[in-house]
Amino acid sequence: MAKKQLGARVDADIADLATKRANDLGLSIGDYLARLVSEDVSGLRARGVDAAARFLGEHQALFDDAENAQSTPGTRAA
Repeated sequence: MAKKQLGARVDADIADLATKRANDLGLSIGDYLARLVSEDVSGLRARGVDAAARFLGEHQALFDDAENAQSTPGTRAA
């Protein structure tokens, strides 16, 4: 597939985050951005966020209990 060059202006902080994340994944900035766009358009990202929200909705009490146990002296989280 032919590649097309795009240009975008973003805040320096966003550019730094994108560069660091691309490096962490072993990708170029262009490949990283292409991956993000593909995931967004395919709905993969939205499905992942929805799944995380459902998980937290079902299990938030466990996380709250563990956090409360850690902040209470003399108790330990499970």
